[in-house]
Amino acid sequence: MIFRQIINSDLGCASYLIGDDKSGVAAVVDPRLEIDEYLELAAYLGVRIEHIFETHNHADHISGHGRLAAATGATIHIHKLVAPEFAHQPFEHGDEFALGSLRVKALHTPGHRPEHTCFLLTDTRRGEDPWAVLTGDSLFVGDVARPDLAVERTEGARDIFRSLQDQLLGLPDYIEVWPGHLGGSMCGGPGMDLKGSSTIGFERHHNHMLAITDEQQFVSESIASLGAQPPNFKAIVALNHGPLLAEPLSLNLISTAELTRRLPDGALVVDIRDEEAFAAGHIPGSVWIPLRKSGFGTKLAWLASAAPQIVFVGAQDQDAELAGALAGAVGLARQVREGGVLAGGVAAWSAAEHPLEALERVPTEALNALLEADGSVQLLDARELSEYESGHIPGSIHQTWHDITGVPDGLDASKPIAVICAAGLRAGVAASLLQHHGAAHVIHVVDGGVPKWASLGGSLSFGADTPERALA
Repeated sequence: MIFRQIINSDLGCASYLIGDDKSGVAAVVDPRLEIDEYLELAAYLGVRIEHIFETHNHADHISGHGRLAAATGATIHIHKLVAPEFAHQPFEHGDEFALGSLRVKALHTPGHRPEHTCFLLTDTRRGEDPWAVLTGDSLFVGDVARPDLAVERTEGARDIFRSLQDQLLGLPDYIEVWPGHLGGSMCGGPGMDLKGSSTIGFERHHNHMLAITDEQQFVSESIASLGAQPPNFKAIVALNHGPLLAEPLSLNLISTAELTRRLPDGALVVDIRDEEAFAAGHIPGSVWIPLRKSGFGTKLAWLASAAPQIVFVGAQDQDAELAGALAGAVGLARQVREGGVLAGGVAAWSAAEHPLEALERVPTEALNALLEADGSVQLLDARELSEYESGHIPGSIHQTWHDITGVPDGLDASKPIAVICAAGLRAGVAASLLQHHGAAHVIHVVDGGVPKWASLGGSLSFGADTPERALA
C-alpha cells in the first residue's frame, strides 16, 4: 500500500498520495496548487493518479485539483453539497472507493464547512479493519477546526461537535489520525501541533476540545478562541468552486523604468528579502514580507488582495518564482500576472539612481532606554487584540499588523514610531506598512518583543486600556 504525506509548510497544509503499488492505482487527497511532487512520486512508485479526493471546498488555499486533473486525467471526487462548476463525481456519506487493495470510505463530518468529509482507509491485504482516517479540517493534532468559514460560527461549532462525537470518536483508539493542517494554519485553533499525525486514542485523552462532552460548552470554547478569518477566503472558495484552474503561473520581469511608471497606478512592491537587507535599504513605499519565514502566503493575502498588481523584489530573481507560487496558492495569481518581478532587484533600482529608504532597528533590550531618552517616541503594538489585552507595554497604541491601512489613530506620523510584537516578525511587517503610509521615522523593535520586555523587568498593563506609560 502507498501512503505519503506532503506538507506545504508555508500554509500549514497537508495533502496525501495514497494507493496500491501492485494494482498501479493512486489518488491524491486535498492537492496543493503545485503538483510536481505528486507527479514525481507517482512516477517513482510506478502508479497512475486516477482519483482526486477533496475533503471540502478549501477557504485558505487554492486547490491543485484543476492542474492535477489536466496533467493526469484523474476524476475529481467531492461531496455532493459542493456542486462545483467543473466535471466531477459527487459522493455522500458512506460511499466507498477501491484503489486496488486500498478501500476509501467517506465519512461526512460537517462543521468547518457543510460538505466537509473525512476518509477512512482500509488496507484489505492486511485485514478488513480500517487503520487510518484522513481528518481534513475537522480533527487536528491537539485541536479541532474553526467553525466560521461557511456558516454562522455557533451553527458551525455545533456541527463540529456532533461530527466529532458521532463519527470520529466512534472509531477505535488505534486508528491513526492524519489531518489536513498542521500548526501554523489559520483553519484551526491555537492548540494545533506541528506533529503530522496522531491516533484517535491519544487525541481522545490529550486533546482538550475532545474532552468536552457538553455541546454548549464546546460551542462556547470553540468560538472564544477564534482569531481573524483567513484573508481573501471568500475569493479562494469561489476560485476552488470552479471553473478549473489549470494554467501554470508565470511572472514577468519588470525593469526599474517600468516600475516607476506603474507605481502611480497602484502597483504594490513587496520586498521578500531578509530583515537585515530590507532595513539597510529598500524601495520607498515597499512592503516587507520575508519569503523564508512561515506564513508568507497568508501575510501576502492579507496585505495585497486589494492591490491591482504585485511586483516582487528579491535578493535573486529566482526567489520571486517561489513567491509567485505561494501567491497563486492564496488566490493572488491575477495580481502577480499583472505585476511581476523587478529584474535585478534593489541593486538595479539603486544603479538607476533611484532613492532607497532605510528602517531603523532597535533590540528589545534597548527599548526602555530609547523611550526614556526621547519622550517623543510613540509605541505601536502590532499583535492580535487578544495578545495585547493579555499584557502590553503601558502607553502603547494597539493596531493589529494586518489591519494597518494608514497611520493609526493616536499616532503622529511626523514623530518617531517604534513598532513591537511578540518576537519581531509581525512588527517588521507593520513597520514597513507605516513607512508605506507616510510615517516619517519608524523603528522596528527586534530580537524579542513584549514577552521579552516583561522578562527584562518591564511593566505591563492589561485589558484594552492604554494608561500613561509606567516603566519598571
